[in-house]
Amino acid sequence: MSHGDERDYRSEPGPRTEDPYSTIGGTRQTRTRLPGDDNDGYGRRPVRNTRSLAMVVGVVVLLIAAIALANLGGGEGKGSGAGGGGKDSATAGAGPTAATGTKPVQGKNGTIAAGFAHDEQGAQSAAANYAVALGSAEMFDKAQRDAILDAIIAPASVERFRTTLDTAYSPGFFANLGLNDDGTAPAGFTFISRTTPVGTKVVKVADGRTTVDVWCTGLIGLAGEGSTKPVTDGWFTITTELEWVEGDWKIVTHSQKDGPAPVDGDSRASSAEEIAGAVNGFGGFTYAR
Repeated sequence: MSHGDERDYRSEPGPRTEDPYSTIGGTRQTRTRLPGDDNDGYGRRPVRNTRSLAMVVGVVVLLIAAIALANLGGGEGKGSGAGGGGKDSATAGAGPTAATGTKPVQGKNGTIAAGFAHDEQGAQSAAANYAVALGSAEMFDKAQRDAILDAIIAPASVERFRTTLDTAYSPGFFANLGLNDDGTAPAGFTFISRTTPVGTKVVKVADGRTTVDVWCTGLIGLAGEGSTKPVTDGWFTITTELEWVEGDWKIVTHSQKDGPAPVDGDSRASSAEEIAGAVNGFGGFTYAR
């Protein structure tokens, strides 16, 4: 469901009351050269002869050709098949990232993307956008939370989600986050709760339903001078089971687990003012496969 914004969706979508983001393909490896006596001041070695230059040019040409072929490839990858087959996790997986030619989103339901394609690509797009909605600060307001649930949850499951979340978003939970009893931020502070999908993959297609994993990173906390609940980040994977209802994908079940989490970098932590300014100044995206 959401990012790990203090919510625990391991069985039902509800907020976490402990660590907001407990740390939870092929791989790409990067080779790093340390600066030596013959580098150019940035750790890069100069091209020594015409043969080396020709090799570099050849690699660039091949890369451009590969990108062109990928864009012409259409939607024949794993992520664009029909959503009603009997594929399971043994054959399902992450699809190509090249454009498929299928328009992933046709419209919006309020502020949430809607009108997804009735295939695996559309299911992945829906799961990513729904993760963003369920991990947003708007979920801490009862009226806005109800509107989000009505927009993205299957009709037969809405009341179950609403009851669970109304119980979870309690004054005690808000207090743990440094919020007022009604879920609003104290005067002088900005409450931040944002989920950013990093990737998606279909893990199961069966019985008219499609299950999608969404790998996410997220932010949660209070930005402001003297905050005792500063904004932190985390990594988690959301598993969403979707069904095709009334012409769109809707959530039936939702769960969350920690990770995979990368090694922390050495970036300087920004001030509370910088964080609040960034969140208020940078809008979100409509995510599409």
